[in-house]
Amino acid sequence: MAAVTVEITRSEVLRPSPASAGGGEMVPLTVFDRAATDGYIPTMFAWDAAAAAALSNDAIKDGLAAVLSRFPHLAGRFAVDERGRKCFRLNNAGARVLEASAAGDLADALAHDVAAHVNQLYPQADKDRVDEPLLQVQLTRYTCGGLVIGAVSHHQVADGQSMSVFFTEWAAAVRTAGAALPTPFLDRSAVAAPRIPPAPAFDHRNVEFRGEGSRSHSYGALPLERMRNLAVHFPPEFVAGLKARVGGARCSTFQCLLAHAWKKITAARDLSPKEYTQVRVAVNCRGRAGPAVPTDYFGNMVLWAFPRMQVAAGDELAPTAAEPGTAFCPDLEVDSWIGFRFHDLDFGGGPPCAFLPPDVPIDGLLIFVPSCAAKGGVEMFMALDDQHVEALRQICYSMD
Repeated sequence: MAAVTVEITRSEVLRPSPASAGGGEMVPLTVFDRAATDGYIPTMFAWDAAAAAALSNDAIKDGLAAVLSRFPHLAGRFAVDERGRKCFRLNNAGARVLEASAAGDLADALAHDVAAHVNQLYPQADKDRVDEPLLQVQLTRYTCGGLVIGAVSHHQVADGQSMSVFFTEWAAAVRTAGAALPTPFLDRSAVAAPRIPPAPAFDHRNVEFRGEGSRSHSYGALPLERMRNLAVHFPPEFVAGLKARVGGARCSTFQCLLAHAWKKITAARDLSPKEYTQVRVAVNCRGRAGPAVPTDYFGNMVLWAFPRMQVAAGDELAPTAAEPGTAFCPDLEVDSWIGFRFHDLDFGGGPPCAFLPPDVPIDGLLIFVPSCAAKGGVEMFMALDDQHVEALRQICYSMD
């Protein structure tokens, strides 16, 4: 397959319409925001030519302007207040929008090696650039008429749950011309109030943030040329088979797939039987916090949980989120997007035909997403040391 070339044809900053009521307010980051990755997270969805024909770029941008007025943090900028705290400035500065053309056929790209040009399908944001937009979008039209919407958002603005809601509300704004869009719960002070008296029961300082006891100090590095991104499709029949093996015990799709993937990746890595391995699991705390945080809270509300197994059996805080080149081996880190409403991402031409995996340059980072191909199926995207990839491919569908 010939290489696909992507050309940017237009760039603009799109402001909320109508403007939100932020008025330049400075909102300090919560401890959950500060624990998140200090960087931009790409998300990409594809629509085939038939579905994309119903979606004009102007309509997509009009819907984005409408929904940004209800998500003012995404239209704001980072700033520092008089106390030296990193804050959101709710100033309606807007989101960057790029329009692009791709010389190629989307179906061919999806069937072969879309990874070869996937990094050209979303804006290349720079977290260190002054006044960098916190949300950036790229609309790429292929020669065949197919469309990829690639977006990057700064992780300290919102977690995956929040961005899933944002994407579906954006789609609804386009589909309904902005009629009766809901506004999420935006009050970050609701998650910032400490317990009185303090009741520490978990060592968050050394888990979400770097400290003397942080395991992140022990992780090694791997040359980026040895990182291999791979995607594994688990059809609904395979997921059902895993659940059937549990017997009468209650086990979610995520739990079954994580246990399966953990065992297979551990085997592919050929670890010593005496080695201990653990998984850092991102846990949505909205339904677990006390006092309760509304489920439609927009921001970060994720902490980490650590299952562990043996192979044979307020200060200035630095987050432990991994940097590119990190090798988690013998451990894993996993994010689950299985519950996200990708099938509701209908801008007017139907749901996407594919979710495109981003480049994940961190050995042992797994992302589970619902399959666009079959209801009940799951896609697993991950990066692994190239030396372990072939072994994983040979055993990943074995239930032994």
